[in-house]
Amino acid sequence: MKQARPLPHYLVQRYQGWRATSFNENRAWYRRLADEGQRPRAMVIACCDSRVHVTSIFGADSGEFFIHRNIANLVPPYQPDGQQHGTSAAVEYAVNALKVTHLVIVGHTHCGGVAGCHAMCSGHAPELEEKTSFVGRWMDILRPGYERVLELPEGEQVRELERQAVLVSLENLMTFPFVRERVESGDLSLHGVLHDIGDGTILQYDPTADRFVPVSG
Repeated sequence: MKQARPLPHYLVQRYQGWRATSFNENRAWYRRLADEGQRPRAMVIACCDSRVHVTSIFGADSGEFFIHRNIANLVPPYQPDGQQHGTSAAVEYAVNALKVTHLVIVGHTHCGGVAGCHAMCSGHAPELEEKTSFVGRWMDILRPGYERVLELPEGEQVRELERQAVLVSLENLMTFPFVRERVESGDLSLHGVLHDIGDGTILQYDPTADRFVPVSG
């Protein structure tokens, strides 16, 4: 692969700093992770957005979270069609192989993917409608959420669609037979949260109230 190049200098410096400090101070823990394998209690599905740092938000150490990131933190419906499905494969591995007991969808404010979905569905982003657009076809997952926000004033639709990205993903998770089985047996719990990038808060979905509420306790 002749096009590959060495890492940029700033990444090399940061790696060397991490190796000399955090790694060195926790060398025994990293050795244990290497020798005994990973046993995360939770899987987190978050957005690729560089502003969403889930390990920092929840104060997690190496080995605690099995993390999958994609555009707009979406989970597609269960569709075993023989094609390549990165998110579905990650969910299958976390639930069936790692036996996680919590699966958390982390949405966030000011999501570019969600805004793009809204623009596409409202006819303002024809480039995303093209069959060749990977982003557009991925954001098709969120079209049911878009239909739910149409009755809101236009200025509120994108913010509500960010919430819908979490809810649609939770709903789609329950279409996976192995997820549904473990949820119904009580061995797996699903969680949906929305992170506000600007003020650092998170809201969690309360199914009883059918709304996002502040995290407490």
